[in-house]
Amino acid sequence: MKTSINVTLTGSDSPIEGIATPLTYDGKNAYEFLSTDETLHLVIASDDQGEWHRVAGTDPYFPGWVDELVEQVSVIKR
Repeated sequence: MKTSINVTLTGSDSPIEGIATPLTYDGKNAYEFLSTDETLHLVIASDDQGEWHRVAGTDPYFPGWVDELVEQVSVIKR
């Protein structure tokens, strides 16, 4: 069962709250983030070396969100 996780990302004006849901993207582990106001959508996936990258979502976005999202879902998964 895929469990959604409450996540808060750093926005330019204020924090961006939303839900991250685990999924599979091209056979890789991935997460989809959707902000509660539905203005930000971000999909990240790990590569063969375990590095995480943005693979889809809305523009503009902050590259730091990938690391923030991975950090928050990693803490929950432990």
